[in-house]
Amino acid sequence: MEIILKKSIEGLGSPGDVLNVADGYARNYLLPKQLAVHATERNRKFLEHQKRVIDQQESKDREHAREIAAQIVDVTCHLTRRAGENDRLFGSVTPADIVESLQTAANIEIDRRYIELSEPIRELGAFTVTVKLHTDVTTELRVVVEREES
Repeated sequence: MEIILKKSIEGLGSPGDVLNVADGYARNYLLPKQLAVHATERNRKFLEHQKRVIDQQESKDREHAREIAAQIVDVTCHLTRRAGENDRLFGSVTPADIVESLQTAANIEIDRRYIELSEPIRELGAFTVTVKLHTDVTTELRVVVEREES
């Protein structure tokens, strides 16, 4: 039976793939769980339309991410934190802190999940943080953590 996948299935394919599978597999598993649809002419045309819509949206998202990346390149986020001896922070600087600082410094709003930190910042100094705005668009943000005056 010829089907069009609606969702990604490990070992079978990704959404939009037109596949030939066993009749029982399609009737008993893929179609009832709405993981696939019959490969009729109507469904193929609908799939092509959906692909065009998704591609247009993806293009808009990529362009928007590039605009934000161009703004972020020129920004340096300054954070003040309490620190003990050896410049170790009491606590840490997290992606949420960086996003909040970016909002106040340059009026740029991004999701905290775009900030890629391998581990939270736990000391004073200047750091370069990777910001992944889109699958194709990444940029770097300079973050300076300074001692808070008591």
